[in-house]
Amino acid sequence: MLYNAIAGQNRARLEALSDGLFAFAMTLLVLDLRVPSALGVRTEGDLLHALAHLGPRFVPYLLSFMTLSIFWIGQQTQLNGLTRTDRNLTWLHLAFLLPVTLVPFSTSLLAEFLDSRVALGIYWLNLFLLGATLYAGWRYARHADLVKSELDEATRDSFDRRIIVAQSLYAIAAMLALVSTYWAIAAIILIQLNYVIAPRVRWLYRL
Repeated sequence: MLYNAIAGQNRARLEALSDGLFAFAMTLLVLDLRVPSALGVRTEGDLLHALAHLGPRFVPYLLSFMTLSIFWIGQQTQLNGLTRTDRNLTWLHLAFLLPVTLVPFSTSLLAEFLDSRVALGIYWLNLFLLGATLYAGWRYARHADLVKSELDEATRDSFDRRIIVAQSLYAIAAMLALVSTYWAIAAIILIQLNYVIAPRVRWLYRL
């Protein structure tokens, strides 16, 4: 019991581990963009044709780079709002890092099978797990009184609302796969761009 009371209280170590895993996952994404084989390239035109054939794989790459960037910022914002961590919160953030490490896999699967609803569903499940574990960590931090006192209730609630709204939008986008996986991917990209650009359109800015 004494060990559990003092374990997992170093927020800096948790941040360092998170930064390292995010950086590694982001780096792995680019490995799916393979250089065209020299055996099939004889002219400049052949190279341009090979690169154009590679083009569709850039879409999942850019999508997932935005995904990881958004969730990295979300986690760092949460951690910056804490006075300290404890063992339970540390384990919740470690649980959050699990789907982070799965993003390169779900991205590679989606890049290989862009027209597959199963591949799109697995990618959406990865997004859901990212959001669910990040939300669980924040809710526990609020319950355990680990949040800085200077963050008022409106600010704390905005953290909750941002995750819930984002996950709802991702779910709606994923359902578009019933019509076309390309529509679903385009919708997810638009959602990601909203959080990257943070437009000051009133209803979007509150998300």
